[in-house]
Amino acid sequence: MPAVTIRPAAVDDIAAITGIYAHAVRHGTASFEIDPPDQAEMTRRWRALVNGGYPYLVAEVEGAVAGYTYAGAYHTRPAYRWTVEDSVYIAPDAHRRGLGRALLAQLIAEAEVRGFRQMIAVIGDSRQVASIELHRALGFAPVGNFVSVGFKHGRWLDTVLMQRPLGPGDTTPP
Repeated sequence: MPAVTIRPAAVDDIAAITGIYAHAVRHGTASFEIDPPDQAEMTRRWRALVNGGYPYLVAEVEGAVAGYTYAGAYHTRPAYRWTVEDSVYIAPDAHRRGLGRALLAQLIAEAEVRGFRQMIAVIGDSRQVASIELHRALGFAPVGNFVSVGFKHGRWLDTVLMQRPLGPGDTTPP
């Protein structure tokens, strides 16, 4: 596989990010959105995360964005301030090449540097074995499932919850 560069996402990456996400929304179950957001909305979301101090990264292969990841607030209430939720999306032609692992590993490192203490994975669809195993390989433990909480592509979908401590986790106050 060609060299992979993982770097912070920039506004110039949003068109590629929008395309990757649109494919995931239309054809997959990782996102419970039904209609893909347009580029303006994806720009707004990216800007809100970056301005909020959250990491947002892309994987670039041969000059093209082949995947992206970000961490955002798990919930907005103040006590959740130290907990983030991760998202990872890979272009359809770049699956099974280690990009998800490289992106998520770097996202974990970036979240730790920023002082976050817990990372939550909310994996859409219990059949997403690759995503579940990716998270498990990077230190996430299963903490539960919500059964049949989403309906997409003509079927009910579960949500798998996984969690990983960051840095000192809960051993010290933030």
